[in-house]
Amino acid sequence: MTENVLWAGRLKEKPQAQAFAFQASLAVDRRLVYQDIEGSRAHVAMLAAQHIIDTETAQALERELSSIALELKTGSLTIDESAEDIHSFIEGILTARLGDRGRMVHAGRSRNDQVVTDCKLYLKQTVPALSAELEHLIAVLLERAEAELETIMPGYTHLQRAQPVTVAHHLVAWCAALFRDRGRLNDALCRLNECPLGSGALAGSGLAIDRAATAAALGFAGPTLNSMDSVADRDFAVELAAACALIQVHLSRFCEDIVLWSSSEFGFLSLADTWSTGSSIMPQKKNPDFAELIRGKSGRTTGNLVSLLTMLKGIPYAYNKDLQEDKEALFDSLDTVSQSLRMFCGMIESARFNRERLAQSCRSGFLEATDLADYLVRKGMPFRTAHAVVAHLVRDCSAAGKQSIDGMSLAQLQSYSELFDTDLYQILKPESCIAARRLPGGPAPEAVRRQIDLLRREINV
Repeated sequence: MTENVLWAGRLKEKPQAQAFAFQASLAVDRRLVYQDIEGSRAHVAMLAAQHIIDTETAQALERELSSIALELKTGSLTIDESAEDIHSFIEGILTARLGDRGRMVHAGRSRNDQVVTDCKLYLKQTVPALSAELEHLIAVLLERAEAELETIMPGYTHLQRAQPVTVAHHLVAWCAALFRDRGRLNDALCRLNECPLGSGALAGSGLAIDRAATAAALGFAGPTLNSMDSVADRDFAVELAAACALIQVHLSRFCEDIVLWSSSEFGFLSLADTWSTGSSIMPQKKNPDFAELIRGKSGRTTGNLVSLLTMLKGIPYAYNKDLQEDKEALFDSLDTVSQSLRMFCGMIESARFNRERLAQSCRSGFLEATDLADYLVRKGMPFRTAHAVVAHLVRDCSAAGKQSIDGMSLAQLQSYSELFDTDLYQILKPESCIAARRLPGGPAPEAVRRQIDLLRREINV
């Protein structure tokens, strides 16, 4: 049915079946079928308005395009797997049903500008949905954070206990990263909101087409600036692949926290059985497989980004068949991130924090050391001197087998500095260390509450 549509012209023969299959893209671009129909309908309306095709032909094309879309949705028409791509499939149906009038649909456009238009239309629908999934995960994390505003836990640098924070502070840190991810998706949407249709193969069209009309009809801000750039450009694919790679890397890092926290060594968190797996040989195991899979899938999205950049770097600046490779990588990244966001959301909703274990972990490892140095600074000691005093104190405590400073007597502490007084014992408590950090961005409950409120306003939840 579609066999003669794209192998006309100077070519007498199609490639052999194996070669044809190698260069075909239907398996990937079939998801663009409704966008291809939408773009063709706008193009047909413009051709009629510009008197390039007659009204009767335009009406016939519009009628059949609408019919094809309906038939595909109801299942009375299925995509022909022998077609080279989705564009040739649609045009082949039109030609089979309307004869020469079906062939008129392609006036003033090329597959080069057609495929980029389809892809951008698809992304204009898909990326907002992905952004909404990010917002949903942020909302879930914020809800979890509100329940853990007072739950103290050790904060880490270099995977070493550093200072006391709260579970809420840590969860909102994840939200801050996801909020930036949302911004990157929205930024990419702004830059891809230009319509390539009418750019032709690379040099536009000699017909009196109206590119602004088709751009407006399809919901774009306007037509692209330069016809050659229109078909050569895949910046939008790279931007979105990069945004997806970074989202997945963020999820990977969050999952690394979850894997650590759910281990016996940490014991900070317990995942629901439905978000864990057992072992085929060890009866006692409860493995955080979903977190590990999400973490592992960061390799896919990073690889897709590298694939796109590598594909683009060596091709001359117009259309080349290499560009067909853009969609498989980009679509895989979009699918992977969407699935991972949903899995992570369900997993974290079911997680339960071990508040007792978290609090206990804050009472060893000298997490109060920085606050003790700040105490001396408030007493007038230069910070570097205070840092050295507390470092000396921690070293001696550690050598004596002590796990915290508050076990030392005031006389012992004053042997390191006369500025130490009885009031220091209150500030050594993890809750006091956290409460003292109420500046913007800090872990104090009121500071975290402000962060939560700000993010809620930004995502309107």
